[in-house]
Amino acid sequence: MDKLRIDKWLWSARFYKTRTLAADEIGKGRVEVNGQEAKAAREVKVGDTVRIRRDSIERTVVVRGLSALRGPAPVAQLLYEETAESVQAREAAAAQRRLAPEPATAIAHGRPTKRGRRELDEARHGWNDRWSASVDDPRD
Repeated sequence: MDKLRIDKWLWSARFYKTRTLAADEIGKGRVEVNGQEAKAAREVKVGDTVRIRRDSIERTVVVRGLSALRGPAPVAQLLYEETAESVQAREAAAAQRRLAPEPATAIAHGRPTKRGRRELDEARHGWNDRWSASVDDPRD
């Protein structure tokens, strides 16, 4: 076997769980072969460079083997070799995500309780009585 469809190779190399998912991602333009946007029927051969964008992770791999069967993960990892630049970029992105603050911690108190909501309403009750922000009423 000299060549294999890219969607079938991505599935057998365990980048995607099904061939349909692989074909959908290819259709969305998230897979490139040798610097060109691929189509699902595009054939890859040993030595081709494949760039895959998945979520916020971008991987660049070199095809080292072809298989039409989906085997165990250790065997699937023999079908490709990730480039050194891709590994470094992926590790840097992972470190940055680890150091980034948790978005949920920005919410200090969360939603008010029923009692807290009533207290806010009571405090806000007198705010709409005046038509201006000045304390002195010029009509007096």
